Amino acid sequence: MTDYIVAIDLGTSHITGIVGEKNVDGTFSVVSCEMVDSLSSCIHRGNIYNVENTAKQVGRLLKKLESSLKGNYIDRVYVGVGGQSVRTVDHMEYIEIESGEVVSTGDIRMLEEKCGKYKPDLLDVLGVAPAIYYVDGRKEENPVGVPCNRLEARYKIVVGRKSIRRELTKSLSERCGKEIVGIIVSPLALADAMLSNEEKELGCALVDFGAGATSVTVYKNGDLLYSAVIPLGGNLITRDIISLQLTEALSEKLKKEYGCAILKKEDDGKMIKIDMEGDDREISVNDLNAIIEARAKEIVENVYARISEVIDVKSLGYGIVISGHASELKDLPELIQERFKIKVRHSAIRGGLVRGDDSMTGNPLYMTAVSIMLKGTEPCVSCPLAPSEPVVEEDNGSNDENEKEEEKITARRGGFFRSKRNKAKSDTDTAHRTESGNSGDDDKKGRNWGSLFDDLFKES
Repeated sequence: MTDYIVAIDLGTSHITGIVGEKNVDGTFSVVSCEMVDSLSSCIHRGNIYNVENTAKQVGRLLKKLESSLKGNYIDRVYVGVGGQSVRTVDHMEYIEIESGEVVSTGDIRMLEEKCGKYKPDLLDVLGVAPAIYYVDGRKEENPVGVPCNRLEARYKIVVGRKSIRRELTKSLSERCGKEIVGIIVSPLALADAMLSNEEKELGCALVDFGAGATSVTVYKNGDLLYSAVIPLGGNLITRDIISLQLTEALSEKLKKEYGCAILKKEDDGKMIKIDMEGDDREISVNDLNAIIEARAKEIVENVYARISEVIDVKSLGYGIVISGHASELKDLPELIQERFKIKVRHSAIRGGLVRGDDSMTGNPLYMTAVSIMLKGTEPCVSCPLAPSEPVVEEDNGSNDENEKEEEKITARRGGFFRSKRNKAKSDTDTAHRTESGNSGDDDKKGRNWGSLFDDLFKES
C-alpha cells in the first residue's frame, strides 16, 4: 500500500490539511490539499482556544481530504505547533572523559539521554535542535574520536505551554478519533523546508507573518540560534481598520486591495468608494494606510528587537527571508529593509522536495502545511477491510436512512486500522510504530544520533 503522510496546520485564519505520497527518492507528491476557515473562536494566536469548534473544523477538513483517497481512511496525523508560547531555551549537558581516552558514540548517547531528562518548570518540551559540541572548550562539529577531558553538548530546546499538547489531544484524538503520530514545531519545519544549508551557514532570519502571530527563526554558522513567536499578526491590522467604522470583512478586503505598509505622498487626495447598505461613502487612501503603516511598523520593530537580542543583524549574510499570508502586504519588504538595513526577500519551499505543481510550494497559505508534511516518516492512511460476515440490517420500521448509513459505516470500520499490508508485515509494523527515528539519517554535519533524537520534531 502507498505510504501517505497527512499533515495539519492549525492557523489563526485557516486550518490547512495536506496528504502527500512519499516517493522512493525521498521526495513527496501532493495527493490532496484542503482548507477550512478557522472560526474566530477556534484558534487564537496560533493556539487552540475552543476545543469543540476546532474539532468540528478539523473533522470537516479530514472528510474533504479523505474524499480524494479512494475509500482509504485517515487514522493518524502530523500536526504543527507554533503558538505564542513556543520558543527556544538554552540547555547544556557535559561529561568528563577519562584521561587518555577519546570521545565515543556512547558518550554522545549519554549526553542525549541526560538532555532527554530535562523538564522545564511549567513548560513542555516540543523539540530539540541538534547539539553543538565543545571539547575542552573548543567547538567541534563531530567530536567522536577526538581526545579530551570534558565534552559539552549545548542544545536549543523548543518549549511551550503544557496545555498545547493537552488541547491537541482533546481536539484531534478524543473528538476526531485521530492518533497524533507527531507534533511538529512549525517554525523550524518551515525553516528546514525553505532555507538552504548555505543560507543557514552565512546567517539568515526567517520571519513568518501569520494572521494571529509572527514567528522568528535565526540561523548562523549552520546552527539554530533562536526561535520565538511574537503574538502580533495581520489580524491586528484588520482590526485597526475597523476603527474607520467598517465591518471586519470589508476591512480585510480593503487591506488586501488598497493597503500598503508605507504611506506614500502620491496617494494624497485618492479616495476609495465604499458601498455599504444604507451608508455609501468614501475613505481616504492615506487614512487607510496611516493605520496600516503604524501597526506594520510595530510588528517589524518587535521582530527587529528579537533578532538583535541574539545577533548583530548586519552579520546575517543572507538577510531576512519572509513568508506567511500576512507577508503579502504591499511594500512590507521595503519597510523591513528600511529598518534592518539588509536585504529582504520572499521565498518558497526549496526545489527538489515536492514534485509537481509549484503553486502549492510557493503559496503562503500552504507552505507551512507542506513543511509539516515533509517531516513525516510514518504512514497515516489505512485501507479498511470488509467485515468477515455481511452486515444485516433489521427492518425495525425506521425510515431514517441517515441512521442506517451510519450503522453501516460503524460496522465497516470495526477493524479498519489493520490494512492489507499488516497481514504481511504485522511484526515489522509494530516495531515501526514504536520507532522515533528518521530511518537512521544523520544530520548535515554527520553527527551520530541515538534513538532519543532520531526524529527532531517528533512527539516525545
